[in-house]
Amino acid sequence: MRVLALGGPGAMGAVAVHTALTLPGVEEIVIADRDLGAARLLARRLARSSVPVRAIEVDVTDDVTLSKALAEVDLVLNAVGPYYRFGLTVLRAAIETRTHYLDICDDWEPTLQMLELDSAARDQGVCAVVGMGASPGISNLLAVTAAAELDTVQNLYTAWPVDVDGAGNDTEGDDLFLGPDGSPTAASVHWMQQSSGTITAVRDGRLADHRPLSPVTLALPGGRRGTAYTVGHPEPITLHRTVKPRGSAVNLMIIKPWTVAYLDTLRRDIDSGKLTNETAAMEMAQPNAFRGLRAIPTALRTKGPGTLPPFFAAATGTKQGRDHRVLAHLDLTGPSTDPVRSLLGDMARATGIPLALGMSQVIDGTARTPGVQAPEAVIDPHRFFDDLNSVLGRDAGSPIYLVEQESIA
Repeated sequence: MRVLALGGPGAMGAVAVHTALTLPGVEEIVIADRDLGAARLLARRLARSSVPVRAIEVDVTDDVTLSKALAEVDLVLNAVGPYYRFGLTVLRAAIETRTHYLDICDDWEPTLQMLELDSAARDQGVCAVVGMGASPGISNLLAVTAAAELDTVQNLYTAWPVDVDGAGNDTEGDDLFLGPDGSPTAASVHWMQQSSGTITAVRDGRLADHRPLSPVTLALPGGRRGTAYTVGHPEPITLHRTVKPRGSAVNLMIIKPWTVAYLDTLRRDIDSGKLTNETAAMEMAQPNAFRGLRAIPTALRTKGPGTLPPFFAAATGTKQGRDHRVLAHLDLTGPSTDPVRSLLGDMARATGIPLALGMSQVIDGTARTPGVQAPEAVIDPHRFFDDLNSVLGRDAGSPIYLVEQESIA
């Protein structure tokens, strides 16, 4: 297939492009960006690859240029964010041009809107997979892996690390929040938006409004205990449709008490209009002393992650007539040099590699079901994790994830 990499020169897009070059069935990669110079630079770096690579200029806000670029390929990897601004636009154009589509959308609002295009995509024979990154993406596949161990699913949680030990993350580094020009990154602005206002998750088996940064205390197999905090994300939206938990489904951050306390101070100021998402992101990168003082009382009474793993999905329900709980998590029991640890510490690789691996299942037909769907609806999780293991250079006999379970007394 001929592949269009929208936003290909970006951090996550570039990882997806590099990974895609190693996958069977890719006949050509067209790197597209509104910054033609950046697209050409990446294309020149990849000029010696076995797959032809070329660069074009595409601004996704230009309908004519976007449609022309899509019409000339078979599949598009959309790495252009923020998705609450551009996701729906690119997906609509892909459906109109009958171009298969994958993205790394991590906003729940456009996820709902894109899922509403399911009938249109099916009518055009287009397979569109939304949220094929780390969270969502890997998290969704861990969730269905955990849920598959149960006869009935009551609660379903997905969780990702912010600043906990062992995951390679560091919220104190400016690189996470500020771009090379000193402006907030799209990821940091997204984080502020999904940590403020109201978010949608699942309560009593139905979609409902929630307040972000609410504590959720979990008891998991293996004696793991700790508290994580809610954040707006697509996982509850799509798992509500696919797994259909009868109770709750929320996405959680594994985060230290001080970080969540300061973030909660920013949340309150965003909600009151004192900060925008952009200015809040700037203050997360360069904390304000006054807000730091305001956060101290909250930090003192905030519970921490305890022994929760950094990246996991957990399900509760019944199995053989007994209450049961299941934990599916990335295996971080190996040495510090294990590629899984470095993967969690590198947002670009953790997101871009799954995007390309999801694409490979669309290319060979494994996941090429027409319609707009979440990763867990079409991507084979066992094959995905095997492929991820291989791309990371790990021993095929060493599983990249673990499943633990226990009956609840």
